[in-house]
Amino acid sequence: MRLDKWLKVSRLIKRRSVANEACDNGRISVSGRPVKASYEVKPGDVLELKFGEKLIRVEVLSTAEIVGKDGADAMYRQL
Repeated sequence: MRLDKWLKVSRLIKRRSVANEACDNGRISVSGRPVKASYEVKPGDVLELKFGEKLIRVEVLSTAEIVGKDGADAMYRQL
C-alpha cells in the first residue's frame, strides 16, 4: 500500500492530500531516510512523522485496505 494512503487509512493524518504534502516536504521518514508518498509500506517498517516540534515513531503492523474507526489503532504500534 502507498504511504500516503496508509497514513490516511490508519488515521494518523486526516486527508490523503495532507499526507502527500507531508511526504513531499520531507516530514515522513522510514528507517531514518525521507521517503515519497509512493513508498510501498510493509509490516515491520518504522515510520517517523514530524509535526512541528513533535516527533512520532510508529511501527507498521498491518496494511489492510479498508479499516473502520475502531480498527485503525491496530494498524500500528507507537514506539
